[in-house]
Amino acid sequence: MMLVEETSVPDEALPVEALKRHMRLGSGFAEDAVQDELLASFLRAALAAIEARTGKALVQRSFQVLVNAWDSPDRQPLPVAPVLSITQVSLTRPVMPDTDVGTVTILDGSGVTQVVDPARYRLEMESHTPCLRPRGGSLPTIATDGTAMIRLVAGMSPTFEGLPGDLAQAVLMLAAHFDEYRNEYGLSRGCMPFGVSSLIARYCPMRMGFTS
Repeated sequence: MMLVEETSVPDEALPVEALKRHMRLGSGFAEDAVQDELLASFLRAALAAIEARTGKALVQRSFQVLVNAWDSPDRQPLPVAPVLSITQVSLTRPVMPDTDVGTVTILDGSGVTQVVDPARYRLEMESHTPCLRPRGGSLPTIATDGTAMIRLVAGMSPTFEGLPGDLAQAVLMLAAHFDEYRNEYGLSRGCMPFGVSSLIARYCPMRMGFTS
């Protein structure tokens, strides 16, 4: 499975001014433009890190999910949450040169793609693992060496200001942390400040382990 971000968080959605206030930075200086660009990069990094840790898209945008085989005939978990809508499901199968494909569109000369009728599937909403489900029966068959592409819209809020307070605070704290330790390379792999980890803990999928 592969998750592809079709649209990125726009620059104007990044809370640069809020980060400045959080970091108690001054304003009105000649180098503000350079500083703003740097702070925006830290905010993007913080958003990406928290999304990776929680499996949640914070700011709403479009994604593609590519799979070569369904997880099961009647259920395909989606690798990002919360999913607001599934906008398209399509199946691509390889074709040999000169194959008669009728009215189906050939993409890049490598295969034919068919858009699945939306009446054949539905979105099962879930806070951690939303799923693509068939409306009865099973999901449409993916051909050998073929690919299914699921287009969807996911995200907790259309704007940063609309995020839950704990998540918004976590993004600002982590961005400030990245700024403070921008030249630090000695931290352990996957290190995240305790305060940030505490704020995002309730959004992370629960992992249960059993030992004999």
